[in-house]
Amino acid sequence: MHAEILNAGLREHWRDYLELTKPRVVLLIVFTAQVGMLLSVAGQPDWLRFWMASLGIGLASAASAAVNHLVDQRIDALMSRTRHRPVARGKLGTVQVLMFAALLAGAGMAVLLMFTNVLTTWLTFLSMIGYAVVYTLFLKRATPQNIVIGGAAGAAPPLLGWVAMTGHLHPWAFLLFLIIYVWTPPHFWALAVYRRHDYAEADIPMLPVTHGVECTCWQILLYTVLLFLVTLLPYLTGMSGMFYLFGSVVLNLAFMGYAVRLARTRDERVAREMFGYSITYLMVLFALLLIDHYLPAVRLVSIAA
Repeated sequence: MHAEILNAGLREHWRDYLELTKPRVVLLIVFTAQVGMLLSVAGQPDWLRFWMASLGIGLASAASAAVNHLVDQRIDALMSRTRHRPVARGKLGTVQVLMFAALLAGAGMAVLLMFTNVLTTWLTFLSMIGYAVVYTLFLKRATPQNIVIGGAAGAAPPLLGWVAMTGHLHPWAFLLFLIIYVWTPPHFWALAVYRRHDYAEADIPMLPVTHGVECTCWQILLYTVLLFLVTLLPYLTGMSGMFYLFGSVVLNLAFMGYAVRLARTRDERVAREMFGYSITYLMVLFALLLIDHYLPAVRLVSIAA
C-alpha cells in the first residue's frame, strides 16, 4: 500500500521530489567528495568504486536534504527564500517525504557498503544524521553558532571520498575537511546578513539576528582571514604545489576583498555577491587541488610525446 502511494506520488510530483534533494547542493557535495577520492590515489582510481562511491554519497546527501525540507517546513513557509519549497506549500506530505528519504538513505548505504567499505558507510551515515537531525532539528534553532558547530557534517564529503578509495583516514583528508569547515561560516553568514529579516520572522537565531549585522560582518572577515591561512596548508604540507598555491592566493584575495567591503559598508548587496562568490570559490579551489595533483602526470606525458 505504501509502495503504491509512493509510486503514484513520484509520477505526479517528480519535480517536487527532485527539489526535495536540493540537486545543486548535492552536486557540489559530490564534486568535493570526488576530489577527495582522486587526491587519495597516485594514479588512476578504481573507476567502478569511484562512481559507486559518488552515487552512494549523493543518495545519502539527497536523503538528508529531504529530511531538512520536512523538519523545516514551518519556517520555510515563513521565509521568502524558501516558501516555494514543495513541503512548505503542502504539495508533499510527511509520509511521502519520509518514505522517499528512507529509500534514498537505504540505497545510498547499500551502495557504499557493497562497493566501498564499512568505514565509509558509517562515516556517511553519521554525516547524514549530523545534518538532518543534529543540525536541522536542534542546532539551527538553539544557538547563533549553529553553522560553526553543525558545519562538520557539511565538511565531511572530501573526507568520505578519501576513505572510500583507501579504506582509512589520512591527515590530508582532514585538511580537506578543515577547508570546507572554515569556509562554511563566511559562506552562510553572508547569506544570513541579507536574509536576516526572514530568519527573524521565522525565529531562527542566526548571528545577524541575535548579535547584529556589524558583529556578523566582523566575524565573516575573521573567518575569511582564517580560511586564507588554512588554504595555504595543502602547499605547506606538500599535498599540493605552486599551481595550487598561486590560484588559491588569487581566490582568497578576492574573497577577502568582499569580506573587507562588507565589514566597512554592511551593504546587503555586497553580502549577496559574497555569498554567490563563495560557492564559485569552493568549486574552483577544489578544482585547483585536482589539477595540481595531476600536473606531474601531464608533464610526463608531454615529455614522452
